[in-house]
Amino acid sequence: MSNLREIVHRQSVRQFGIQRIGVGAGSSASADTDVVATEEPLEIRLGYSRPDGGQRTEQSISITMRTPGNDEELALGFLFTEAIIAKREDVASVGPCGPPAENGLINVVRVELADDVAVDLDRLERHFYTSSSCGVCGKASIEAVSVQGRFDLHADGMTIGRDVIASLPEKLVAAQSVFAETGGLHASGLFDARGEIAAVREDVGRHNALDKLVGSRLKMDALPLTGLGIIVSGRASFELMQKAMVAGCPLVAAVGAPSSLAVELAAEFGMTLIGFLKRDRFNAYARPDRIA
Repeated sequence: MSNLREIVHRQSVRQFGIQRIGVGAGSSASADTDVVATEEPLEIRLGYSRPDGGQRTEQSISITMRTPGNDEELALGFLFTEAIIAKREDVASVGPCGPPAENGLINVVRVELADDVAVDLDRLERHFYTSSSCGVCGKASIEAVSVQGRFDLHADGMTIGRDVIASLPEKLVAAQSVFAETGGLHASGLFDARGEIAAVREDVGRHNALDKLVGSRLKMDALPLTGLGIIVSGRASFELMQKAMVAGCPLVAAVGAPSSLAVELAAEFGMTLIGFLKRDRFNAYARPDRIA
């Protein structure tokens, strides 16, 4: 297991020669090296049975820029939060696909679905993303998400102390091994009512970090996330709230700001939403009754 972690860690960072440049009187420049977070494309391919009973087919469904590591979890989490799959048994196999790229990384993951899983590829059209010209409003976006939700978050009886919540950012940072080296990654962490961090996933993309976290729970057959919370290292966007809601998580805490649609989604589906989380204060935007 330790060797696997070392391999994943090596893939997640790269080293470059740089110039460290000072500013001001008497400052100078010097040659040095720096470690940065790796960013590489990942293609997710889906293998499934044709509706007409013909032979199995393959469809490329997503290409995302990610930090290598936990790629299988990323693919599974993406499929789950997009409502393409509903449970671990829907997946027959998942793994890297094709030859490695020039840098040695395999940037394609194929998810093979079980024979009895019907695929509605129209679901891959993300109806809840809008542009200013598309004519779709926030209310329609939330209604689109409601179709994907399978868990009643209003009834989740989780409670958590305010001091426990305030302790979470430091715990998240302490668990971010790649961020400690690079300072350039987002993270999503899963925690319980005592503030114990159960899992952390890192990535250059906020949504990828959360998909990796959800995918890790799916592999363990540990969804929904009843009685648990998710902390994110940046802001709370609509997309992150949507993914947390589909995973059955009753509480999301963000170090940064929430968006208006994130607040509306939390209120609609009974999720506690915390923003601007610091050691000594935070804001509760929805369902503050869960905070003891």
